[in-house]
Amino acid sequence: MIIAAGSWLVFGGAGDLPALPAVGKTRVADSSSAAFSICGADHHVNCVVDGDTFWFQGEKIRIADIDTPELSPPRCEAERIKGEAAKARLLALLNGGKFSLAAGWRDEDKYGRKLRTVTRSGHSLGNTLVGEGLARRWDGARHGWCG
Repeated sequence: MIIAAGSWLVFGGAGDLPALPAVGKTRVADSSSAAFSICGADHHVNCVVDGDTFWFQGEKIRIADIDTPELSPPRCEAERIKGEAAKARLLALLNGGKFSLAAGWRDEDKYGRKLRTVTRSGHSLGNTLVGEGLARRWDGARHGWCG
């Protein structure tokens, strides 16, 4: 059993589990990029919806490892202000250079958004937002931002 589990990890099985490091995997260079803008009513091409959702190459992506304040609709003014800041920061991060998208144990959420961790040079852009106080680590449930 231990040998089978070790072989599974060495040959890339850990890439299916979001919290385990991939043992024996070679880091792939970041290769995704686009000129991102803010999404509008009819604009859904390489654009940012809010602090944890964006459109990239025809797919709606939900950043899998974080949760940011809601903008549609915000529940209070504080949530709106922080949500707008998270949205602007995600726009800047995505436009900051090449990045990588990695799927976790679920491919998409109940809304059909692709669930992806977004990294640059092996570091999660979601963690950057968390470190700046604009996001929380995703724990499977939404929590209020209104105090």
